[in-house]
Amino acid sequence: MNLTLNPETFVLFPLGKKRFAFLAGDVSELARPDQAQTFPHTTPLLTGVVLRRNQIVPVADVAPALVGPDAPARKFYLVLNRPGRNKAGRTAIPVTGECELTQAERLPVTGKLPPYVCGLLSLQDEIVEVLDLDRLMAAEVRS
Repeated sequence: MNLTLNPETFVLFPLGKKRFAFLAGDVSELARPDQAQTFPHTTPLLTGVVLRRNQIVPVADVAPALVGPDAPARKFYLVLNRPGRNKAGRTAIPVTGECELTQAERLPVTGKLPPYVCGLLSLQDEIVEVLDLDRLMAAEVRS
């Protein structure tokens, strides 16, 4: 019997003591935090906008939804490609530390996980949730 693994490339990012992942193809850059501009609004998760490469990029702080209200200060922006979602086609996600590129086989979701978890990675002593940002944003809008 010949088992062939289907490794994919992911960007792992920390939020506090936990790590999560996005597909590497969805990530355009890791950036130092610029001064976010805030404005009054009622959109869940949206905390403001930053100027990246002469484009206004919305900032969606997913940490409270993923790790709770006591999430530590975020140090970097992970910028994701989201064509058709906003004029820049990108969204910045604040993360708490350095990100890592890894190849792994995505395992199916098991158990009762939120609908924005689109897979699991088994990495050494840790299970990492692979996230779908569109589903995460939609779930928070419904909350």
